[in-house]
This record gives sequence, structure tokens and C-alpha cells, in this order.
Amino acid sequence: MRVLLFLAFVVCVGLQNNFSQNSNRVVTTGVPFLMITADARAAGMGELGVATSADNYSQYWNPAKYAFVSNEKGIGLSYTPYLSKLVDDIFLGNILFFKKIDDRSSWATGLRYFSLGEIQFNEFIAGSIVDQGIQRPSELTLDLSYALKLSNVFSMSVAGRFIYSDLKVAVDADTSSASSFGIDISAFYQSQIFKLKSNSALVRSGINISNIGPRLNYESGAQKSFIPTNLRLGAGLDIFFDDNNVLGFYTEFSKLLVPTPTAVYDSEQNLLGYKQPDIDFINGIFTSFTDAPGGLSEELSEITAAIGLEYCFQDSLSIRSGFFNESQNKGSRRYLTMGAGFNLNFFEIDLSYLFSTSRVRNPLENTIRFSLSINLDQSSTQPSDENTSNVDIGG
Repeated sequence: MRVLLFLAFVVCVGLQNNFSQNSNRVVTTGVPFLMITADARAAGMGELGVATSADNYSQYWNPAKYAFVSNEKGIGLSYTPYLSKLVDDIFLGNILFFKKIDDRSSWATGLRYFSLGEIQFNEFIAGSIVDQGIQRPSELTLDLSYALKLSNVFSMSVAGRFIYSDLKVAVDADTSSASSFGIDISAFYQSQIFKLKSNSALVRSGINISNIGPRLNYESGAQKSFIPTNLRLGAGLDIFFDDNNVLGFYTEFSKLLVPTPTAVYDSEQNLLGYKQPDIDFINGIFTSFTDAPGGLSEELSEITAAIGLEYCFQDSLSIRSGFFNESQNKGSRRYLTMGAGFNLNFFEIDLSYLFSTSRVRNPLENTIRFSLSINLDQSSTQPSDENTSNVDIGG
């Protein structure tokens, strides 16, 4: 059973040279665990976060937000079970640390670890089953970011990421572990507080191009796998009804900047399937906007959309909800999410839950995700009309 699960995962991540029999031309990449939401706050809001308020997990969504974070330093810890209905040892673990350098700049580092659990391999030899040992495939990233506030309302960030994927198994001597690196470039805008009818409000927007880097090489002589270079663009509005009640509305759009698979035919023009072109990652980024065989309509179908809500009461309790949508022809991920956050002085606990609304089962369906934020100082988080550069109404 474990072998079948592992092989299914390998196919999903595109290790078979990104070759697919799927006529819908689903865009696939290597190391897809980089696209799994690491924190429960974002997961509870439809899995968005590029334009929400700064928090300990900004490293994953938009490191430029760290320039607006209210605390001097903090830690983030999260645990996400994967395929929990089938197995109990496949999971994503995440640890983050950030620190403000001064009022205008911050740095952060993070480690993400994805374990595929223990897999027992057996071989049928001379009528007997021979134990071939246990393998523990896994993947990880280690990253570092720097954020700088260029004005009272705007910041930018650059991040570097080392990527390591060890999916080699003993029964396949031709494959090996693979490594690469990625660069993130992001920007974040947070307005001053302004009047909105009888209430106060502020707007936020953000953009992040993540995982810009070379392809992964799992097998000598085979086509390399793209890493999930991804563009996120989002906006949000926070409404302050009074000092104790804040409601945030957020939306986000995302697109993988890797080539769309194209049709492959045999010598008799019979369709064999779909395969990504063998080009370098730079060309892959630029062609990803215009290479869909179906033209503009197919390009637009490769964009995912999410909306989210967050209600905060007295900076101590947060209630969240959201919806994520992906085209039926490009993966068909559609789900509702809900979550809650509890601020207990120097640390915060966030929980989230996902309900799939698609015929395609989600690996995180009916799974409770958990994340912990530890604030290592007690800086004030209250916004003021004069300066909103340190506003943080997140859970």
C-alpha cells in the first residue's frame, strides 16, 4: 500500500518528465510541497496571504510584509498532516524566525520539511517475497529573506531558498536526489488609516514572484523538472468598527510561471499524451504567459483565485473563512475553508479546516491544521491615525 501511495505521489509531482495522459493539460512541477500552505491562519482564509497583515509566517506568502511587522522578533511553528485518512506519517513541518533590524528593515529565515513517511519495499524473487528494506523519502527547503521599507507605506523584499528533494528509492538505481535554489522578489503596500463612512479603514496590496530558479535533475539524461515558480497578486481592506472589532476582506490570484504541457504524437500521429517543453527556467517563465495551446482562455484558466474573511475581536480572538477556486481543466481544486485564532499574550494558536467542493478529493480534506506563533517581545500592536506602518490586526 505504501509503495502505491509513493508511486502515486511521484506521478503527481511530475517526476516522469512531466509527461501526462491528461487531455486537460494540467501544469505540473517538481517539489509541489512548496505550494502547500504552511500556516493555519492563511489556510483558514482560502489559502491566501500575499496582502494580509504581517505575521510570523510572512516568509511563505510575502517576505516584504516583515518590514511592517509590529513585534521585534518572533518564531512560527506549524504542522500539517497530509493524506491523513490513509496514513499517519506523511506531513509538512515548518519553522520560521524573524527579527527586525531597525524601524525600516527586517530579516527572516525558515525551514520547511516534507516527509513521505516510511515505505517498505519488497521484491518477488524465485517465488518468494524478499525484503528490500525501508526507505524514508523526504524534501526540504532552507531560506533567508531581507525586507526593507522604502516609504511609510511601501516595502520590498528579496529571499533566497535552497531546495533539496530526496525521492530516490533502492529499487530504482537510475534516479538520485536533486537540489536547486530559488529566488523570491516581493513588494507590499499598506495605506495610512482613512475614514470610510462612519468607520476607519486601511487597504493593503502585495505581489510575490517566488521560486525563481533552475530545474531539478532526478535522472541523468532525462528531462529536468521545473520548480514551482509562482506569481501571487492580492489586495485587502480592513475596516475598524471600533477599538475592539476589525473585519478584513481579502482576495488573491495566483499563476504558475512554468510551461503548459503540449501534445506529443507518435509516428502515426496518434496522441501519446502531453509533455512540457525542454527549455530553461527563464524561458519557461516568459513563455508561460502565452504558450497555452488553447489561447487566452486557457491561459486565464491557469489562474487560481481565492477570497478570504477575517474578523478580529480585541486582538485576542479571530474567526476566518475563505474559498479557493481552480479551473476544472487545470486541477479542479475547489474548497471552502474555516479557521480560528487565539492570541494568548506572547503566543498565538491558529487552527483551520478544509471542506472540498470538487469531485477531486483534496489530500488535506477533513484535516485540522495547526500553527503556533511565538512573539519574543511585547511591542504594542494598536494602530493609530497618525501612522499605520506598524498595524497588525492578524490573528
